[in-house]
Amino acid sequence: MNSDPRTERSGLAYILAVLGSFLIVAGLVCAMKHYTQTAPVGEDRAAVRAKALAELRAAEAEALNNVGWVDPAKGIVRLRVEDAMHWVETEWARNPAAARSNLSARVDKATAPPPRQPEKPSQFE
Repeated sequence: MNSDPRTERSGLAYILAVLGSFLIVAGLVCAMKHYTQTAPVGEDRAAVRAKALAELRAAEAEALNNVGWVDPAKGIVRLRVEDAMHWVETEWARNPAAARSNLSARVDKATAPPPRQPEKPSQFE
């Protein structure tokens, strides 16, 4: 059985064309993956969270161990924990009823709502 050389060449050409097109598509897929690849989610998140935690701990330590103003307009200050505990112990040991009423008055002063803003007249009235 002799086959015609023209049919063998055309069959070989079709096989090469199909393989070539598959290689071109594979190359395009690899190129698209390379150009469209995003950075991993949360790549620098650990460093940002560690920095935020360090800042938070420093602010907490400063608030617990140092005296400062909480609201200067209302006259509310922040005391160190040791100083506040000693002051409360001495006040409650002297006169518990007066200490309780004093504490209630300080809470009311600290949590009092701000005064209402006067309403602006409407320009259309």
